[in-house]
Order: sequence, then C-alpha cells, then structure tokens
Amino acid sequence: MKLGLGLYRHQLNGEHYRFARQCGCTHIVAHLVDYFRSSRSNQPGDQPVGDDAGWGLAGDPEKLWTCEELTALKREVNAAGLELEAIENFDPAHWHDVLLDGPEKGRHLENVKTIIRNVGAAGIPVFGYNFSIAGVAGRVKGPFARGDAEAVGMDGPFDKPMPRGMAWNMVHDRDAVPGTVPPATVEQLWSRLQCFLDAVIPVAEDAGVTLAAHPDDPPMPAIRGQPRLVYQPDLYQKLIDLKPSPRNALEFCVGTLAEMTGGDIYEVVDNYSRQGKLAYVHLRNVRGKVPFYRETFIDDGDVDILRVLRILKQNRFEGVIIPDHAPQLACAAPWHGGMAYALGFLRAGLRACGV
Repeated sequence: MKLGLGLYRHQLNGEHYRFARQCGCTHIVAHLVDYFRSSRSNQPGDQPVGDDAGWGLAGDPEKLWTCEELTALKREVNAAGLELEAIENFDPAHWHDVLLDGPEKGRHLENVKTIIRNVGAAGIPVFGYNFSIAGVAGRVKGPFARGDAEAVGMDGPFDKPMPRGMAWNMVHDRDAVPGTVPPATVEQLWSRLQCFLDAVIPVAEDAGVTLAAHPDDPPMPAIRGQPRLVYQPDLYQKLIDLKPSPRNALEFCVGTLAEMTGGDIYEVVDNYSRQGKLAYVHLRNVRGKVPFYRETFIDDGDVDILRVLRILKQNRFEGVIIPDHAPQLACAAPWHGGMAYALGFLRAGLRACGV
C-alpha cells in the first residue's frame, strides 16, 4: 500500500506537494473541478455543505482537460518527488446530461471519452467518478469532532428539490428556467449508468485507465428527491457486474461505506479487496449512520482503521490510500493540521501492518 494525499484544484502547487512529501506521502490524487468557484465564502479546504442552490459553479463546457494540461500536471507532481495516481471527478459542465439523460447526452459521452483518452495519454492510471444526479448534498458542518474540532456530518434526510440548471450539486446553467429537475426512477438511474459504462469502459480499456466509482455520499436512498446508486454496500457489486472489466473498479470510500445502514464494514472491505476491485481507497472515520452521523478524527470513530489496513494487506491491496476528509485543527492552518494528523496516523498504521 502507498500513502497519498488528495488535493483540490487550488492546492495543486509546490507548497502543497512539499507538504505531502513532508507527511510521508508518495502519491497525489488531483481534483481539477473548481468546487469553490462560486459567490459563497468557501475557504480553502472546506467541504461542500449547506442546503442552498449549489455550492459551486460548473466550469467551461467547451474546455475539456487536454493531454498537454494533464501531462504538465503530472510533470509538476513528479518533479516534487511524487506520483500522480488519479484524477478525481468529472466537471458537471462536461457530462451533466449523462447524469440527467438530457439532450446533450451524446455529446457529453464523447466529452467523457475524450477526457479518458487524454488521461491515459498523460500516463495517469486512474480516474475516479461519482455517478450521482444530486451529488454530495445535505451535509452540515460544526464542532463535531474531539475537542470541538470542526467536521462535517448529517442531521437528517435532505429532500429539498434540485433546481433546474443543477447537477451533481453544482450549477451548470445559471440561466435555466425556474423549476426543479424532475425526479428519476431507480430503474432510469441504473439504465443511465449502464449506458455510461457501455460507452466508456471500452475506451478506458484502450487508454489503460481504470474508472473508479465512488459510493453515494451521504449514502441515502434519495437526496433532493433524486435516487442514489450505491447507498448500501451490496450495490457496489451490482455496479461491478453491470460491465465486467478490470477497468471497471471502485473508488473505495470507507467512511461513506461505514455510514451506510447495512453491512459490516470489515466484511465489506474484505469482500471487495479480495475481488481485486479497489482502484484506490479513501480512509476517514465516522460515528453513526445516515441520516445522523458525524465525521471524527481517524482514531476516534466507529471504524477500527488499523483492522481495515490489516484486511487490505491480507488481501494484497497494493494501491493508494488517502485521507479524503479530516476534522480541522484549532491552529493557524486548520486543513493542514487535520490532514497531517490523519496522514501521520495512517503512516504509523502502515508501518504497524508491516507495509
């Protein structure tokens, strides 16, 4: 196993690469979506929370990430002594009608294919994605972690309808007509995923890129009146079986899986890691289940993280693990402090497991 760090777009710079190296990381997972491009007062490192009409604006629908751009990013990361393991998440501007089954679906599928080809040509092995109409929505922020550290959680179902012009909890059309996005059925959502996988997995196979699916976060059956795909652990298996391929794999988020109301988290980790379906792993800790849970420090929740690491080692998982979120510390650099604490714990845990 290898220790990595996920960096948002505004953090893809030398300062944060040095921080990653100083904390013992060898790999980077990069977010190119500009989640914080909005009028709200999000601060660097913030998590998407709240119940307003989107916490970010989608990017330029005509500007796909090019091979040159991706190659330059990989070169920067390598120059800092790190490897670029994955790009995480498509910009809703590039594929919202794949999720919504809208009029631009054909063109948006071609967008996704182009991006995957460019990622492969740049030598980046993994692309993480979240096939979700509503995206990450309904979370709250507060002094939930040990010592009143700021963390995120959920305080009940979130059923506020999704306004038109939104997908994946981001605004892709600021001029959309008033109203809400009609709810899809569960069957329609799975059919949209089937279409996506049928179109994109062959391209990923040719490009040498593994597509890695994130479970729904928060893992509710519905959010904003829209159905969810992977809100129970066994639904991951359904996703894998829709399109059997070494390139159809999982962005395995242990925190999200632990928030689910069904399944034993250790059996879930064992099951999917034994199948060799983990592209990379998000490791965070939580207390509680949806719709009421709190994220905690990595050593202080319901999940025995060291037990998870031992299972991963036993099943010969050799990929990257990252702390996807962490409570923010009461210091001058809250995000850095929280991540350094989580990375230190994980580095020690890997050593304890003989990695």
